[in-house]
Amino acid sequence: MRKASILLGAVAGLMLLALVTPSFAADSGKGKERTITGEAKCAKCALKEGEKCQTVIQTENKKGKTITFYVMDNDVSKAFHENVCKDAKKVTATGTVKNVAGKNEFTASKIEMAK
Repeated sequence: MRKASILLGAVAGLMLLALVTPSFAADSGKGKERTITGEAKCAKCALKEGEKCQTVIQTENKKGKTITFYVMDNDVSKAFHENVCKDAKKVTATGTVKNVAGKNEFTASKIEMAK
């Protein structure tokens, strides 16, 4: 009897987990705009990554680990890139983040030099 109640509890727990997990995924902020503050630099010139110039923004999390956001090409990022191609600058950027193949892709709607 005891084994049956443990088994029944485990099955009920798994069913609950299966129902709750999709709702957490929907609330994960996919497509939601967020603001990041950090140091913007050129991926090619400063980080020696890639064949062409691309803006990246590096921030630190609460544990001190550096997180790199690769700014995707659009009108906002192209207009801003000349500010950081040769020299890193502190910036505040607003946009959406998408994780693709372990890289944070940031689509900027606004990038400003930090004050």
